[in-house]
Amino acid sequence: MMNKNKTVWGIAAATLTIAGALVAPQAAVAHSKAERMAEAANNKVEALEAQLQQMQYELQALRAEAGRPVSSADSAKVQELDQWMNSVKSEPAKADSKDDMVFFRGGYAHADSLRGGTLDPTAPGGNSGGVLNGAIGEQDAWYFGAGFDFSLNDDLFGMMSGTEVLAELMFDYKELGEKEPNGITPAIGGATGLPAVNTESATVNQLTLAASPKIKFLKGQAFRPWLIPVGFELSIVSPPSDAITVLNPGMQFGLGADYKIWNNLFVGADARYHYSPDNVDGVNTNGVTAGGYVGIGF
Repeated sequence: MMNKNKTVWGIAAATLTIAGALVAPQAAVAHSKAERMAEAANNKVEALEAQLQQMQYELQALRAEAGRPVSSADSAKVQELDQWMNSVKSEPAKADSKDDMVFFRGGYAHADSLRGGTLDPTAPGGNSGGVLNGAIGEQDAWYFGAGFDFSLNDDLFGMMSGTEVLAELMFDYKELGEKEPNGITPAIGGATGLPAVNTESATVNQLTLAASPKIKFLKGQAFRPWLIPVGFELSIVSPPSDAITVLNPGMQFGLGADYKIWNNLFVGADARYHYSPDNVDGVNTNGVTAGGYVGIGF
């Protein structure tokens, strides 16, 4: 019985020895893996601590920069910007206004002198010493026309704020209210026995083309006066002069004003003096026009 027990204990001891030999390497491997995991965690913690320290340094630098006193130059710039913003806010909102305009005009015209007449070629001396048959028109007339204003500058080329410079292109048609026989009258033809007698009447009229600089004041306002210091014009007369001349260059001077009544619709009035240094072979085109106009901005 005792031998049997010894045998059992021997088997048990051998079994424990073998089991310990098998478990020991696995335990060693597990211990080594745990150490590596702990080391990696420590490295991550150290990296996080380094990042936190860097962030603290940056925060401290920002706080120091914020607490730094502002220089005088920076302060002046800030004040200048504040003043500009306040001035912009205080200005009233400006309505959308069109500076270019097309206008249609009409009114009364008066010539400085009669347009003249024709010479009687049958009188002694011919044309050089002929007798004037008489004026072929009156001095009063009516006119109508149209034109364009083109904006060139808003401040008189830097010399005056709110004073606009425009280029005006315009034409008008003038017609005297009276018609008279032109050329050899029937009375002269009958007295002289000439076969060819002109019995037609002549409509005395004139077409004027003009280009002028226009100075317009009070930009941005509803009421705007203006003036034309001097402009160029070319007049076409009909009937022609005795020398069959129809063109007469000259100048014009003008002043006026317009008022914005609604949206971009304007009404205005103007007066102009038309002057030519010389007549056209006996035909004088000097005179005055005065009237009103309706304009549309665009």
